[in-house]
Amino acid sequence: MPLTFVVPCLLGLEGLIAEELREMEAANVRAENGRVFFEGEFALLARANIRSRFAERVQIVIGQFGAKSFEELFQGTKALPWEDWIDARGAFPVKGYSLNSALFSVSDCQAIIKKAVVERLKQKYKLEWFEESGAVHQIQFSIMKDQVLLALDTSGAGLHKRGYRLQAGGAPLKETLAAALCRISRLRPWHTLYDPLCGSGTILIEGALMARNIAPGVNRNFSAERWAQIPREIWQAERALARGLASPAPEFHAFGSDLDAASLELARENARRAGVADCVEFRQADVKEFKHPTEHGTLVANPPYGERLGDVQQAEALIADMGRVFIPRRGWSYTVISPAEDFERLFNRKADARRKLYNGMMKCQAYMFFRQ
Repeated sequence: MPLTFVVPCLLGLEGLIAEELREMEAANVRAENGRVFFEGEFALLARANIRSRFAERVQIVIGQFGAKSFEELFQGTKALPWEDWIDARGAFPVKGYSLNSALFSVSDCQAIIKKAVVERLKQKYKLEWFEESGAVHQIQFSIMKDQVLLALDTSGAGLHKRGYRLQAGGAPLKETLAAALCRISRLRPWHTLYDPLCGSGTILIEGALMARNIAPGVNRNFSAERWAQIPREIWQAERALARGLASPAPEFHAFGSDLDAASLELARENARRAGVADCVEFRQADVKEFKHPTEHGTLVANPPYGERLGDVQQAEALIADMGRVFIPRRGWSYTVISPAEDFERLFNRKADARRKLYNGMMKCQAYMFFRQ
């Protein structure tokens, strides 16, 4: 019998995740706000963890039920087959959230769910105390409009953590969002990608990984690899399959520039760690100096946008500068993500298409310009 999975994601990426899951042969894919459900076997669980560019995590759904009281939450949780997944030594921390529900205290919900799982496992294993020294089975709960969803996280560290990025200053773009910007920009293996505000290089690196079809999670580990229920051979087979799908994309090149020399050094090292340094180049330059060095280009940028007045004024001036140099040109497209509500006025051009995305909790728009 297939398992049901849920993928939490950044708001706005649900459609992209649903599309890539279908490409992975997932069944019954269904997108909701901030999450996508699908069905499959253990191989698909491993495949989604290893290959997904846009998902934050892959979780196994253990159960869903309605609850408006702590007693209903306790009994609904206790009724689920936790022993099918958690052995007598397994660790099972609990975390989650509640929205628009009678049970609004997250800490109380955590305690009730933990207690209910303990009581269930006590009955099954005939134990009074659990040392929780074994593999981690992170219990995730969400309560929305009094509907409880309980799941086990299989990923461990968030899937945006590919393993190549060194510590960056400021608030760098998440790898999952950078990959999404490349996808909605219709980046192809024969394109030339530009980011003239590249910072630590995330957009360019994710674009290179996408162009070469390198699975973003192929070189990292996942918490479910330590679970006894999933044969090690499944993970090995899915990694081998993912590596076999990679292609060299000799026509792809990426160029990044930034004013900050330290960020550029970090970007070069990140590209090296990601295995794409041979096709990504960096140089120190001001975006105001941006030229169009190739006949065709796909430009994707995440300009800084401050919260303090002075920073905001600088950010708005930067948008105006971009509008002056990102000119309509045959064979070129521009995608810029920004929270600025008056971006088009500052840029001095209406976008040919827009897409609402969230950078963390910040509502943004991806403004796309591709017409001459």
